[in-house]
Amino acid sequence: MTRPMPFLSDNAAPVHPRLWEAMRSADHPDNPYDGDALSQQLDARFSALFGRECAALWVATGTAANCLALATMCAPHGGVVCHREAHIEVDEGGAPGFYLHGAKLMLAEGDGAKLSPEDIAALIDPIRDDVHQVQPHAIAITQASEYGRAYAPEELAALGAFAKERRLGLHMDGARFANAAAFLGGSAQTAARAASGPVDSLAFGFIKNGGMGAEAVVLFDPERAAEVRYRRKRAGQLQCKGRYLAAQIIAMLEDDLWLANAAHANAAARTVAAGCAERLMHPVEANELFVALNEAERAALRAQGFAFYDWGADAARFVTAWNTRAEDAALLGKAIAGL
Repeated sequence: MTRPMPFLSDNAAPVHPRLWEAMRSADHPDNPYDGDALSQQLDARFSALFGRECAALWVATGTAANCLALATMCAPHGGVVCHREAHIEVDEGGAPGFYLHGAKLMLAEGDGAKLSPEDIAALIDPIRDDVHQVQPHAIAITQASEYGRAYAPEELAALGAFAKERRLGLHMDGARFANAAAFLGGSAQTAARAASGPVDSLAFGFIKNGGMGAEAVVLFDPERAAEVRYRRKRAGQLQCKGRYLAAQIIAMLEDDLWLANAAHANAAARTVAAGCAERLMHPVEANELFVALNEAERAALRAQGFAFYDWGADAARFVTAWNTRAEDAALLGKAIAGL
């Protein structure tokens, strides 16, 4: 029987052993909720990582992280501009509307599921100051994007200037933030352009990168943290034994494990890409590959033991992870090349 080689999703990857160790080390009595010693370290840990004062709160899912941050920026009668393929639009089951009490997602177009100031202006300028139309209150971008594309610092700077000019909040969905940071040279500050702005909040993803059940809402305006804490409780995200979530996050930050895991996943993606360069639908800048493959070709790959998702009728998506075996990535690249 062919040994299965999983490229379905980094969500399917196991928990990194160091996180299990960290949770076992936290398995002793401590203050409940976020009053424990580990949770109390998070603000300082993330402030050091990003080179500026910030507040950080754990939650259990990326959906909650995105929605709780956006809820501080957008009133129920307002809108959040995002890409038409954004995760908050196509993969969160209407959660933004639920958390934001009916606020609208305003869908823009952009290459590679990225947005530019021009893309956003094309959507919002024709309805500006029209009381009959929902007005934008915030912008949400994804780093790396839903098609595995990374925002460069100059692109973030342009978006930040645009958001400031239009008085819009700017949120970053960072489900694969670590992969973008690894691609951009290994700096969290560069991937969020955090030292001088422009991002107001970040959903820092850990689950796709070796975590079990912890994400961080990072607020670059610490004064917003109090509001998010109340919203977190109301949303059912204030866990009684929060130290286990904090333990995961701190273990990922220790010795830059978050970055090492992402760099491994990115390297595996590049290995696969070497075998299918002519079939790639998007540049490989993180750990996702979108490859043009017909139905028969996809069936042939599955017969060899490769697991992946179809992406429409004539393509497939492959996702590498922190634990992807180098030999499996090489075999996949060779298999696609041989079709």
